Amino acid sequence: MFRRIPLLAALLLFVAPAGFAQQDDPARWESAMQAFDEQDRASPPPEGAIVLTGSSSIARWNDQAVKALAPLTVIPRGFGGSTMGDALYHLDRVALRYKPRAILIYEGDNDTWARIPEAIIVDNFKQIVARVHEELPETRIYVMSVKPSVARVEVFAAAKNVNGQLKAIAEADPLVHYVDAVTPFLKADGSVMTDIFVADNLHFNDLGNLIWGSTIRAALMPREARYEKWY
Repeated sequence: MFRRIPLLAALLLFVAPAGFAQQDDPARWESAMQAFDEQDRASPPPEGAIVLTGSSSIARWNDQAVKALAPLTVIPRGFGGSTMGDALYHLDRVALRYKPRAILIYEGDNDTWARIPEAIIVDNFKQIVARVHEELPETRIYVMSVKPSVARVEVFAAAKNVNGQLKAIAEADPLVHYVDAVTPFLKADGSVMTDIFVADNLHFNDLGNLIWGSTIRAALMPREARYEKWY
């Protein structure tokens, strides 16, 4: 699954908890990949668009993304429950084959909840960046921070550590842009909003999706609007 895992990350594979092992089977997404294949056959996406991929916060928004981000041309390819390792494994099928001008990624939420070591999460993202740079050297990458939620407050310290490392990668690479998906969901006192989730206190309700969409739109528009044909 991993092409170039450093020694530290490789060693951590052997000490990761059971939750990690259960998450570490990218083949479980084959039906989702086949569904994307079918969508592509029915309506081939254009090259040079913006791919949106990642776990359930993206996947549950797949059918809203095109309208919410118009006039940007986007290809929604979220697959709920996925991890950064899954995004790496399926990168060709959810992103690279479309030859996008930009890729927006939301992963890390399920990783930190499954107690996947932070070093592995970050290394998987580094490998994604390396592959995109190698195959599509002009493509921009937007990496979203792990969002806060009521349901996963107990692991948010780990999520914040991952977010800091993702931000550092973006600051060192002009083609990688960090998207703050934490601040928009916090109250004035710094606690997470409680009225933006459905009953599971993890996934967004309509209000949460409005904030989520506006956060993504604000991140993409300054750079990506100029590449649309209408501009």
